[in-house]
This record gives sequence, C-alpha cells and structure tokens, in this order.
Amino acid sequence: MTPITEVAGRRLPLSNLEKVIHPATGTTKGEILHYYARTAEALLPHVRDRPMSFLRYPDGPDGQLFFTKNPPPGTPSWVRTTPVPHSDDPRARQVVIDDLPSLMWAANLVVEFHTPQWAAGAPAVADRMVFDLDPGAPATVTECCAVALWLRERLAADGLDAYAKTSGSKGLHILVPLAPTPSDAVSAYAKGLAVEGEAALPGLVLHRMARKLRPGKVFVDHSQNAAAKTTAAPYTLRARAEPTMSAPLTWDEVEARRNLSLLLDDIAPRLDRYGDLFAPLADPDRAGARPLP
Repeated sequence: MTPITEVAGRRLPLSNLEKVIHPATGTTKGEILHYYARTAEALLPHVRDRPMSFLRYPDGPDGQLFFTKNPPPGTPSWVRTTPVPHSDDPRARQVVIDDLPSLMWAANLVVEFHTPQWAAGAPAVADRMVFDLDPGAPATVTECCAVALWLRERLAADGLDAYAKTSGSKGLHILVPLAPTPSDAVSAYAKGLAVEGEAALPGLVLHRMARKLRPGKVFVDHSQNAAAKTTAAPYTLRARAEPTMSAPLTWDEVEARRNLSLLLDDIAPRLDRYGDLFAPLADPDRAGARPLP
C-alpha cells in the first residue's frame, strides 16, 4: 500500500521509499525526498514561475532515462502548468514548480529539474545568462575553474556579476543575472564571449563542440541561452551512480579548486554555513541585474 503524506495541505502518495536509486552510495528514494523537503526553501526561488523539464530516472541512473517537457500522466490538478509559446505545438504546456507540495510530487517521480533562463510570464526574455563549462578528457573540472575565473573577470569588465555552481557532472555552470533581455541577444553575447575566451586561452577554451578538438580543453557551451534550451536547476540531484548535485560554490572554492563535486549529504551543512549562495540570482534587486553592454 502506497503511504499518503500531507504536505502543506496537499495529500501526496509517496511510493517505494526504500528503493535504492543511487547504487554507489545506497541512497534511497526516501532519502532523496527528505533532501528536497530540507532544501526546498533554497531551491524553490530558482525554479518558481519557470516552465519545468524533467529528466526522469525512476529505476536509477542505470535504468531507463527519459527527458520530458509535457506534464507527466497523472499530474494532479493542483500542480500549476503554463503555456509554452515557443513550442511547435500551440497547445503545449509545462509544469511549474511553485511550492513545496509541487516539488515533493515531482521529486517522487525521481527526476532532474531543468529550467530555461526565462520566466513563464515572459517567454524568450531572459533574466539570466548561463555558460556550461564542459571539460574534454584529460581535462577535468580543475581546468574548468581556470576558465570560470577568466569568465568572471571578463563579465565584470562589462559590469556583470557571475555566480558558479557545480554541474553535478564533469564541469561547472556560470550564471549571470540580467535585466530582462531577448534570448536571441543573450545567446549572441554569450557566443561572443566564448569566442573571445578561445582567443584569449587558445590552449584551454573551445567555443565549438567539435569532438576532435575536445581532448584537454574546456568547451564553453553558450547554447543553453537559446529560448528553447534548459539547464540543470540549482540544487537538483543528477542521474549519476553517486547522488551528485548541481549546487552553488563560493568563488574562493573555485580559486582553490576545492569542493568541486558535491553530494546529497553535503548540501544541508553548506546551507547552514553559507545560506543560499545563489540568492541574488532570484532577487534582481540584490543581484544588481544589469543589461548587456
């Protein structure tokens, strides 16, 4: 019998709590749900009012993985959905995770959370910019740190603030709060910076994904600024053998090349110590969000 839990007045069936999802650590679905409940206050501001895409892995990372933008079958009527105007289907809608019950309902499906760089009320008008730093072996996240520091300095020269997080995979994500800007303009600017980075650090940076060029270099993926693209949300768990997280870092950690792979159990102590390092990204007044130059 599936247990029913009440979350902020909503009744939720939470299933298979003892099921091991991340085999390398024996992390169970119940532990994952506890993590999201514990982290909700930090996570929700970064996904609220944004159309959500899910990478589902209900049987763990070695089972079937499938990416979905449509509301899953059985989505409760109280879970908000929003039209997605950029879709080829004029009737398309996506889930929006605005509150704790919606978050826990989605977490029970065992998902990665992915969002675009714009809010539901302003499709294709970005309020943040993202760079996904992806190392090609033998380069590692250590090389990504050097690129991240170059990007931070270059963005600062244009009056833009940068925030770093682990990708939860091999690299880093750099996010920048913006005054609302058309996604096409953000994409063009981000590509220009990636090209500039390749010229400034030719032995380290690539702005194209070409496989033959990847070994030993860091691909600065600027494409996730396109309106139709998404990026792993802050504090999302990733579908890996270990429960790796896409979670904020301090710039001191990036400079020291430490704590570059964070696991589920690392996050609560970090929130206790630092609070939400990405809070300015969810508050344009605190972030001093500025237009592109």
